[in-house]
Amino acid sequence: MIDFGVTPKKADELSRRMAHCGLREQDLEEKFIRSSGPGGQKVNKSATCVYLRHKPSQLEVKMQKTRSQPLNRFYARRRLCELLEEKLLGTKSPTALKQEKIRKQKNRRRRRTKS
Repeated sequence: MIDFGVTPKKADELSRRMAHCGLREQDLEEKFIRSSGPGGQKVNKSATCVYLRHKPSQLEVKMQKTRSQPLNRFYARRRLCELLEEKLLGTKSPTALKQEKIRKQKNRRRRRTKS
């Protein structure tokens, strides 16, 4: 198990999600790239940006959310799971369902303000 610098609960949740998607560590190609943007000297000196490639599906993720490399590794794997779920499940994926819920809420609010 990789130490991502998150709580054990979140790490277990990620490993379950990866197993559910059929995503294995052996199928991942991981590279570390120097980050860019805000973060000052720390960003310029260390390679905290994470590049993940899932070999079977050819999906690629580049994550630079935080200045911490372990956290970026966690976020990249989580994003890769989201992409795989979208590809496999389509409109039934959790992110698609969440977007649909938000769309319905906005339509409801729009109708309320018109009347």
